[in-house]
Amino acid sequence: MKSLLTSFTSQGYALMRIVVGFLFLWHGFQKLFGFPAGMPAGVPPFITYVAGPIELIGGILIMIGLFTQWAAFITSGQMAFAYWIGHGTNALLPLQNNGELAVLYCFVFLFIATQGGGIWSVDALIHRRKTSG
Repeated sequence: MKSLLTSFTSQGYALMRIVVGFLFLWHGFQKLFGFPAGMPAGVPPFITYVAGPIELIGGILIMIGLFTQWAAFITSGQMAFAYWIGHGTNALLPLQNNGELAVLYCFVFLFIATQGGGIWSVDALIHRRKTSG
């Protein structure tokens, strides 16, 4: 069973990158455009106009795998910042301060930053074209 699953490591990583990027971009879309509904009233403009574009653009770039390492590194840092500013000051544990999602995104993006776009990415397509032409 182990060899069967490990033979799909590249595809599993690509699916994770695509899905995580897709999920993340909606946080930015929500901040910038109010859709889907659910943003609390009184969100500081910094969250809307700085975090929103990073989440939307970073999520899209990670999802399609373009400038993947830089996009993932920046979004990882943004999530670390979001955790310590928005959650970490409320309680010690992420479970207590509602910061679990920020921590998960932070470390998934850090992992993506170390791995790059992988297969099924624009980065890989660009690399193939450069090396074959």
